[in-house]
Amino acid sequence: MTSPSSAPVALTVAQARTRLGALTVLDVRTPGEYASGHVPGAVNVPLDRLPHAVDAVRDAAARRDVLVVCASGNRSRRACLLLAEHGVTAATLTGGTGAWAAAGHDLHRPAGSGVRAGWSMERQVRFTAGTVVLLGLLLGVLVHPAFRLLSAAVAGGLVFSALTDTCGMAALLSRLPHNRPRPADLDTALAALRDA
Repeated sequence: MTSPSSAPVALTVAQARTRLGALTVLDVRTPGEYASGHVPGAVNVPLDRLPHAVDAVRDAAARRDVLVVCASGNRSRRACLLLAEHGVTAATLTGGTGAWAAAGHDLHRPAGSGVRAGWSMERQVRFTAGTVVLLGLLLGVLVHPAFRLLSAAVAGGLVFSALTDTCGMAALLSRLPHNRPRPADLDTALAALRDA
């Protein structure tokens, strides 16, 4: 797929769908995001836990090509680069699970996850940002003009988010209880990678 020194190869949804049965799929999103829906057969190893799973991923990569998935492709690219530093080759899914679902493919949910089909993280961010902007404008008119700074702060955060391809609001929202139904079970994930 890719050499450790090059940028990760990106597979389109169509390419990944065609090869899905021959790939080890690694989902590097949070446990809450994973539980809300993931590519069939994906193993959840959150990006912050990936350094602890490199050996198991290397073993899996010796048997099958590795596809790394996240919500949009940003975290999976970082994961591929981290794996490449350890000599593990992997590809990323272009557009992540968002593109997978947009193409009409099912997202699976783990049994007993305690997560009902809820809003995606992107939808939660849009709702929260819109609510804070509206609240800032209304309070700025009805209470005190200084409340308009809430709207300005959200606008600045959105610009920063676009420029850096990160999202602080998503990071905060991912810590809410409804987005964290269970902790990542790294031991189970490592066992699944060894069996892949």
